[in-house]
Amino acid sequence: MGKTTLVAGLARILARENRTVLAVDADAQMNLAATLGVPPDQAAAIVPLSRNADLVEEKTGARPGTGWGLMFRLNPSVDDVVDRFGIAGPDGVRLLVMGSLVVPAMGCLCPENALLAAAVGSIALRDGEVILMDTQAGVEHFGRALAKGFGRALVVTDPTWNAMTVALDAARLAAQMGIGRVDLVVNRVRSAAQLARAVEPLAAQFPFAGIHLLPEDGLVAAMEPSVEGVLADGASPFTVALRELSRELTGAREEVLA
Repeated sequence: MGKTTLVAGLARILARENRTVLAVDADAQMNLAATLGVPPDQAAAIVPLSRNADLVEEKTGARPGTGWGLMFRLNPSVDDVVDRFGIAGPDGVRLLVMGSLVVPAMGCLCPENALLAAAVGSIALRDGEVILMDTQAGVEHFGRALAKGFGRALVVTDPTWNAMTVALDAARLAAQMGIGRVDLVVNRVRSAAQLARAVEPLAAQFPFAGIHLLPEDGLVAAMEPSVEGVLADGASPFTVALRELSRELTGAREEVLA
């Protein structure tokens, strides 16, 4: 639904405005590095936090996958994680790849989850930075504390009924988790009429703080996975819309969950 492209584009536009930007990849697909424009060999070498067994053991006191009934620290100190494992990306964007749990039936009470939850809490407290987090599609991430500490969420959707239904559920859960401002971003919009048909039913059911559109732009697909080529065309509809959204976002608190 365009989450990763949105986060990557916003991160680079804001960085070009001389802002300190931290982009956090908390999506199981872990495609944010490529979308930001990190070279393929460098992106392939990134080890996400959740798969860094040495780090998990260092911070929690338990090595992943060593058995059931582990004793480990639930609130590890992770203030140094961004400095140690953040990757320098294009335009000075700093990238941190969180990763996710991929072992079936592992459950939530495990060292990897303890590390990720603590890292999110620490990241959200960083001052003087624009923090953008690319989360998993759907609503599951709100149940894994990935929304903790963030004051604003962008719910990204396509203008279809099925996608809008998921967006409405995600918006409600974001509000329940204490996120003070929830915006709707409708991607791949072809006309004002299409946007109106899609948005009106949702706006009647949830008080979105803002509703934003990203127009259908063939250049995005033609240039994927990186946003480099799209941003190079400063007049492309997608780039123009991203610039407008970035200006609106920086008028409020600068931690954003997408």
